Amino acid sequence: MSYYPISVTAATLTLNKPTHEGVVVVANRAAGITFTLPASSGSGCKYTVVVGTTITSNNLIIQVANSTDIMAGVALQAADGGSTVNGWETGATDDTITMDGSTKGGVKGDRIELEDYASGVWHVRILGAATGTEVTPFSSAV
Repeated sequence: MSYYPISVTAATLTLNKPTHEGVVVVANRAAGITFTLPASSGSGCKYTVVVGTTITSNNLIIQVANSTDIMAGVALQAADGGSTVNGWETGATDDTITMDGSTKGGVKGDRIELEDYASGVWHVRILGAATGTEVTPFSSAV
């Protein structure tokens, strides 16, 4: 296992335990990246994605591996130069995080933490920034 951050510039990446668990994965592609998590089994595996380059086109997407896994957690995003904070919670069937570099986050320095804490459930915590008319980054899309 590597203990150094892993910079990702490819359009897609499937996260896996041997390479990415416990390591900071840095999203360094302004045109967006789609990350796919492994199937959730309650293994306790933790993945951390940090936005290294603000998204300027397309989206940064983190999605579950299958149609039965979901995400449970929150996103806290500073807005208006840090003068306000928006909080978003996942819905009952949400399984995807979409960040657009603006209203949904995806700004350099944003941090997404994911933990496989129960079979079929990924815990998610996002700390980041958003601009414009902010909206939730969570959806049910898989």
